[in-house]
Amino acid sequence: MADRPTLEVDERNERGTRATKRLRREGFVPGVVYGGQGREDAIAFKVNSRVLRTALIDGSALIDLKVGGATALPVIVKDRQLDPVRDEVIHIDLLEVRLDETIQTQVGVHLEGSEEAPGVKEGGVLEQVSHQLNIEALPTAIPEAIVVDVSGMEIAATMHLSEITAPEGVEFLDDPEETIIATVVVPTEVEEPEEIEEETELIGEDGEPIEAPDEEGEESAGEGDAAASEEAEESE
Repeated sequence: MADRPTLEVDERNERGTRATKRLRREGFVPGVVYGGQGREDAIAFKVNSRVLRTALIDGSALIDLKVGGATALPVIVKDRQLDPVRDEVIHIDLLEVRLDETIQTQVGVHLEGSEEAPGVKEGGVLEQVSHQLNIEALPTAIPEAIVVDVSGMEIAATMHLSEITAPEGVEFLDDPEETIIATVVVPTEVEEPEEIEEETELIGEDGEPIEAPDEEGEESAGEGDAAASEEAEESE
């Protein structure tokens, strides 16, 4: 028992939405523990949010649960509900287990060595596809997480579950060939559009384009008009 955290909780008699909201305002998290030999009814409990956070941060898959000071029950986390804004646990479901019987559960996947992966160094993007795996093991053998070394992944590589060795006492239940753990994606290059200079055309009444006179033509035309004006003034 010393190797796993102990969670002390109080039995909860309050039920309903109003009661659970009041508990949360007072700093408690409502929860339920299921299972147990000779006991069909689930036990509703409340636990201080800080005490619960400390037990979960420990990372152990197996927890000793004491309800109202009673004998400790070995439990695992069955489900937890998180506040969508604060990312805090607002309800937790626990499952009582027997230490001598295997159980099926889910554990998280943790990738390590991504910065050393050749594919990442070449500009590839590492994408984690599977974040949880289904396993079967004795409660005492359930790992905190399945640690996967991706430091050898090349660019455009795909890692399947079949390439991973299960921890001692753990059996993977997912399809080893179909389950993808991670990939290194080749980055997509975005081509910048070429700038095209367009000349503005003058359109006449007949719909045909009119060529704009060049600068020399404009100057000569202006000089001709000035000479004609001078001749007209002299003749007068």
